[in-house]
Amino acid sequence: MFSNTSDLDLRLVRVFLAVVDARGITAAEATLGVRQSTISSQLSALEARMGFRLCERGRGGFRLTSKGERFVASARALVAATSQFVAQVRDIDRKLVGELSIGLIGQASHVENARLAEAIGAFRKRDQAVRFAMHVAPPQELEEGIVNRQFDIAIGYFWHRVAGLSYSKLFSERQVICCGRGHPLFHAGPLVTLDELRAHDWIWRSYPVPEELASIGERRVTAIADNIDAATVLILSGSHIGYLPVHQAEPFEQRGLMRVLGRTAFGFDVPLHLAMKRGMADKPIVQAFCEDLFGVYGMRAGARESLPAQPEHAVEM
Repeated sequence: MFSNTSDLDLRLVRVFLAVVDARGITAAEATLGVRQSTISSQLSALEARMGFRLCERGRGGFRLTSKGERFVASARALVAATSQFVAQVRDIDRKLVGELSIGLIGQASHVENARLAEAIGAFRKRDQAVRFAMHVAPPQELEEGIVNRQFDIAIGYFWHRVAGLSYSKLFSERQVICCGRGHPLFHAGPLVTLDELRAHDWIWRSYPVPEELASIGERRVTAIADNIDAATVLILSGSHIGYLPVHQAEPFEQRGLMRVLGRTAFGFDVPLHLAMKRGMADKPIVQAFCEDLFGVYGMRAGARESLPAQPEHAVEM
């Protein structure tokens, strides 16, 4: 009766699976590179080792027994576990080993996503065995995740400046006021006034965006959204106006479903940053990835944005 494994057992199990995958000994001959008689002997040896018959083979063709069918699943799990073990042992000697957890705000433009992908591709060419973990969350949750060590780094819009975190500006995102096709301002003249904007219902994002930079001032907010997709749906309804990133609005503009209002007069840029705990850049995996990410953006590795003092926005977490 089988009670432990040996190198011979593993070889016999692989032969058995090759026969199963080929659906017969004859078909497996080319795959295994040995004669049918040898394969048959190896199957017999495995059955003797197991203590039960795995398959019927002969003139009637190849067929698994009921125990053989159950054995196939266990055999595949054994082979997979062995392969995983070999891969893990091989990676132990790699220069960079571990996990890199990245938080993202989501809804970035295709250009910026392509740059992030390029950085990941460059990192993968290093001597590394790193597991990536990617998460999408609102800005505040990203910062909290960094503080709580859920994320190593995060890329997004951060209006507050959390004590103990460092921020490096990567790119800017243009925000514009939009309305849907059914909205009264959709067919208005080319110049939209501040009074006209204030006269209509607005969609507001539940996470902070410095929309006051556009000098709209007081407005009638009748809807709140916690992400860009939700804000887009409300705007497309024709019942609300609100800010969207240019790259989010453009496809709907092109289809005639949305209009940008006062693109130059009321639009503004929002900076997006790479955020991490101070000192995290000294972690080899984080340091290497930041080098590749900054390289894509043409920045000096390790550079930090010089931030003005903002005590009214400083947040302790």
